[in-house]
Amino acid sequence: MKWCKRWSFLIILAMAGVVYYGAPQGIQWINDWRGMISTGEESPADDTVTAGGDAAESSKVGEDPEGNSGDTSGDIAGDISGDISPETPPETGISPEGGEPVPGATPEPEPLPEETPEPTATPEPEIRIGRVEDDYFSDALFLGDSRTVGLYKYGVWGETATFYASTGMTIYKLFGAEIVELPEQPDPISVEEALQHQSFSKIYIMMGINEVGSGTTESFAQAYGEVVARLQELQPDAIIYIQSILKVSQARSDKGDYINNEAIQARNDALSQLADGEKVFYLDVNSALCDENGALFGDYTFDGVHLKAKYITLWEEFLRDNAVLLD
Repeated sequence: MKWCKRWSFLIILAMAGVVYYGAPQGIQWINDWRGMISTGEESPADDTVTAGGDAAESSKVGEDPEGNSGDTSGDIAGDISGDISPETPPETGISPEGGEPVPGATPEPEPLPEETPEPTATPEPEIRIGRVEDDYFSDALFLGDSRTVGLYKYGVWGETATFYASTGMTIYKLFGAEIVELPEQPDPISVEEALQHQSFSKIYIMMGINEVGSGTTESFAQAYGEVVARLQELQPDAIIYIQSILKVSQARSDKGDYINNEAIQARNDALSQLADGEKVFYLDVNSALCDENGALFGDYTFDGVHLKAKYITLWEEFLRDNAVLLD
């Protein structure tokens, strides 16, 4: 009977230890009590680490450090809740309270700076050479010597286009020649002054026959180029046509003086180099008026130099067929 009372107490303690501490620690706790019972020692201080990580200060189950008995389940729950972290919120970069970003969270990517689009260049108009009608010449200016005077008198553009031309005109004295009559001016004014009063979209130049006997090919081409440059300053929107110096008949070329087709051709070759194909164009008028030897058809001229009136139309047709078209 004594044996039953002694071991029933141990069994009750074992069950309480298992419930309170769990199986492994409860068994160890029972063994400690068994040893104390057998040796008569008192219960040792309980130094088991709680779930919250702190050493328990109570020496007995259900007893607080102050010696107050009662339910300790609330204290245990408090240790657990204070030691185990709540579920980590998703890494949104924002704290649960909606304040500063959570440390270690992936920040929202900053928006890339908007690229400034490259300015689109305005495409240059395509240049084509083609045929035009007579109204194309309504804003055209013809500069020249006696041959251009013939175009004015016997051609069809006398009332359509504008002509600054005179017999004996040269490239050297073009701008200073007072040959232009304007309605608002009582006296003729110079070509340069007139170009400051009127604007043109096309300028045709036919000069050079009177200059063949003076200077060199190089000096002539240089002076001609300076005239073209000055025209571009005075009329920046105009297309400039450099017409080839019209050749002379074979009979006139064979006379042996300075007026010959070889000298004219050399100067035409130099003039062709002044064209840029954008605002300045070279027109080989001789291709429409010369024979297979490169001389002016004898039947086309009455003096070997100037065109007969009825052949002026061939010159006009060439200019109609070789106009610059801007699309």
